[in-house]
Amino acid sequence: MIDDISPTAAWEAVRSRPNAWLVDVRTPMEWEHIGVPDLSDAGRTLVRDSWQLPPAGQVNPDFVTTLEKAGIGKTDEVYFICRSGARSMAAAHAAYDAGYHNVHNVADGFEGPEDATGRRGCVAGWQASELPWSRG
Repeated sequence: MIDDISPTAAWEAVRSRPNAWLVDVRTPMEWEHIGVPDLSDAGRTLVRDSWQLPPAGQVNPDFVTTLEKAGIGKTDEVYFICRSGARSMAAAHAAYDAGYHNVHNVADGFEGPEDATGRRGCVAGWQASELPWSRG
């Protein structure tokens, strides 16, 4: 039902299609300390909408409302990204259930899996794909 899309394919969609959105569902701490996709070269703005809220990790009750407030239409293409692809898949399912039926999960997320040394951002994901990003 919801497909995994490579980070590069998500970037190309957001860069080339005006009805495509990238929604980062990580936490504000992750955005600030790890970084975020930088869509400025595409003339676009990243939507930040945490799926889970710190510190307990409960689901954000305003998640769908934030999508609506961002101006994302129910027929728009929406690409969800998190650290590794798990939270973003859950967020994509919630958006689908709320009537957003053109949703996608960014496979491997922003940082991707750990490498042999335990570091993220090197093996797969937005950073490892060398797509534009910036600190918080």
